Formats: sequence, structure tokens, C-alpha cells
Amino acid sequence: MKTAVEELSPTRVKLTVEVPFDELRPSMDAAYKKVAQQVRVPGFRPGKVPARIIEQRFGRAVVLEETLNDAVPKLYGQAVDEVDVFPVSQPDIEVTKIDDGEQIEFTAEVDIRPNFDVPDYAGAEITVDSAEVSDEDVDAQLDGLRQRFATLTGVERPAASGDFVVMDLRAEIDGRNIEEQQASEVSYEVGAGSVLQGLDAALEGMSAGEEKSFKTELVGGENAGEEADVIINVKSVKEKVLPELDDEFAQLASEFDTLDELKTSIREQSRRNKLIDQVVQAREKALDALLDQIDIPLPDSALKAEVDARKHNLDHQVAESGLSRDAFFRLYQTTEEERFAEFETNSAKALKVGFVLDKIVKAEELGVSEQELTNFVVRRAMEMGVQPNELAQHLADNDQLTLAMVEIVRDKAKSVLGDAAKVVDTEGNEVDLKAIYTEINGEEVVEEEPATDKAEA
Repeated sequence: MKTAVEELSPTRVKLTVEVPFDELRPSMDAAYKKVAQQVRVPGFRPGKVPARIIEQRFGRAVVLEETLNDAVPKLYGQAVDEVDVFPVSQPDIEVTKIDDGEQIEFTAEVDIRPNFDVPDYAGAEITVDSAEVSDEDVDAQLDGLRQRFATLTGVERPAASGDFVVMDLRAEIDGRNIEEQQASEVSYEVGAGSVLQGLDAALEGMSAGEEKSFKTELVGGENAGEEADVIINVKSVKEKVLPELDDEFAQLASEFDTLDELKTSIREQSRRNKLIDQVVQAREKALDALLDQIDIPLPDSALKAEVDARKHNLDHQVAESGLSRDAFFRLYQTTEEERFAEFETNSAKALKVGFVLDKIVKAEELGVSEQELTNFVVRRAMEMGVQPNELAQHLADNDQLTLAMVEIVRDKAKSVLGDAAKVVDTEGNEVDLKAIYTEINGEEVVEEEPATDKAEA
């Protein structure tokens, strides 16, 4: 087999592949067997029709077509390996020549990962947040605990922001009751920001036993987007009462006997979280610093596929929410146009990140051990709330184990970048990532989620 490469653009090539007919023999033998199973010839059992009879009865073209259907995809894969290109899209393949008994020729146009060099990343200067834990940090954690253990107490006064009300709601359009827009005994925190515009304003100042209506746009159901009169009937008003910060609260909210012990534990955990954040920030910022030095042309098909996948996920989220599109975007305080613009930006960066990390993986000869793959599946299963063996089977059945291994080695490449950087915190103190690994249970921190999320240690 002989392969020639023509560069159509920095991100697209055309392969011209010439294959001697002898190399098609395994596929041709398989083609004869397949055709023999499909045809019926008097005097021969299914699958036992000789090759010469098949050609006499049905023509050699039938066998050649079946042969090429089997052989060309395999030959394309071999050609890609031989010329060392990295496809990022499905190829456009065309058989351009069939010289029966001699050779065949086909072309394949495909988008590829562009060629580029990765600059030296050793010693990149990176600044991360300080791991110092302040009293305010501890107080914020304590306040969060108090919120979780707060109780609701009924009050004989009008509702204010932060209070909880129990209410009945119904909607009417031109005096006609909309049955699917009714709800009873709904508990709601005033000021929480309902997708039903005007609800918070209507509730403030209402007391138990009062009824009020307001006009708004419905956000779900068959009448989504239409203006309606929403009638609220407040059944009760309750205020949130936070527990006192004392030893009794420590015993209620934790395994500790005293408030001082709880505070010490919170301080230690906060420091641990901040150390993990330092590692994550170091890796992400080292990667960003490297990306800023590289200009990489992106394949159009890969970029479009990435954007389309994000749009598909968004459509699924909207459908699952039960809200109209307008209400969904209002809930997240954004617009469809803004989300689409983010998709374009984030997709371009995701592709660039993948290309760069793959280069580092190859240069550093990073691989995945069986134990690392097992640990990955176990951690991901815990996050998803499923059994590890179920997730492993799902990955295997859907050919996603390779994607999992790619994710693991790319995380390793991020670790390489972070470890190679010169890291200081915002106070000017040197940050030793390896010392952090040792302090946190002696394990290396491996980021498995987007940069905005905290890593598992």
C-alpha cells in the first residue's frame, strides 16, 4: 500500500491511497462468504455457493462492492497511521480507480489536528490564592451549618424577604381557570427569585389568610409565554430561626462535643480545601499561560461538532426543566444569544486545550495503568451515584473507555504543567505543590472536573 498526503489547509488533508489487489484478498474471501450466505442457488446449500457460481449468477461487481465496503475503512486506518496524521472528523472517502486483479485507488479528505510546537513550559510564573484561613472563613462555614439546621417558626405578621410562606396558586386567562397552572400547599422562600416574575413582589407584605392576584407571563405548560392573572392565597408565614452557636449546636451539627472543637475541624478542612484550590489553580493557570503563547488554527468540522453538542445539551436541559425557553434563560439570568456566544468561545478553547495537552502527553510519554482507570471509574461512579461496575459496563458497552483514558492522561498533562511552574500565592509566598500532595493524605491531587470545580484529592 502506498499513501500520498496533500495539504489542503493547515487543518485538512487529502490522502491518496494505492492498494495492490493482493492486499484485498482477506476482504474478498469474506465478501464471497457473505454473498454466499445471502443468495439462494438451486443445488447449493446457503453459504456453500462456490465463488465462480456467484460471479456467473450475480456478477463480479457485487463481490467487489462488498470487498471494498469491508476493506476501505481498514485501509484508511492503516494509511492514517503510516503518514502520522491525527484525524478529528469523519473522512470523505471516494474510490477513484478499480483495476480488477491489479490494484485499487481511493482518496480520503479529512480534518486533522494542526501541526504546532509547544513552547518550553518549565518555570512559568503563576500566582494562586493564599491558603491562609481567616476567622471570616470559619464564620462563613459556621453560618452555612446554621442555615442547614435552621427551624421555621410561624409568625403573626406580614411576610418579608427571607420568610417562608405556604400558599395555594392558580392562574386565569381572561377569567378562564388554567387547570395545569394550579398548585396547593406550596412552600416558598420569599425573595428566592422565582421564574414566575412578580411573585416575590406580590408576596412581600402579605399575611396568612390573605389573597392577591398579579399579572405575569406563564413559564410552563401549554400556555407558556401567555399573560395570565396569578392568584395567591397565603396559608401561613414562617420565619427562619438559626440555632445558637454553642456546644449544643456543635453536638447537633457534627461529631464534636464542643464549639471550639468544631471550629478547629472547620479551620483544618478549610485549609485542606484551599490547598486543593491552589493545586487546581496552578494547573489551570499554567495551562492558560501556555495557551496564550500558541496560535492554533482550529478545524471547522471539529469546532462545529463541539458547539452543536453543547447546543444539544442545552436543548435537553430546557426540555427537562419544563419551562419555556425564555423562562429558562431568565432563571439563569442570561439570554440564548449570550449562551450561544459562550459556546463558541468555550468550544474553541476546549479544542485548543485538547490539542495542547495531547502534545504534552506524547512528549512526556504519559500512559494509563489499570489501577488508574479503576480509580477513575470508582470516583466518577461515586459522583454519579451509581455502582462502579455498572458505570464500567456502560463505558465498555458504549466504547467510552478510550475517552476515559484520554481524560486521565490529559489530567496528568495538566499536573506536569503545574509541577513545572514557579508558583507563589497572593501574599508572595512560594507554593510547593509536592509538599501539598504530601500534606493531603500523601496523595496527588488530580483534577477531574472543569476549572471552576474543586478537585478530589
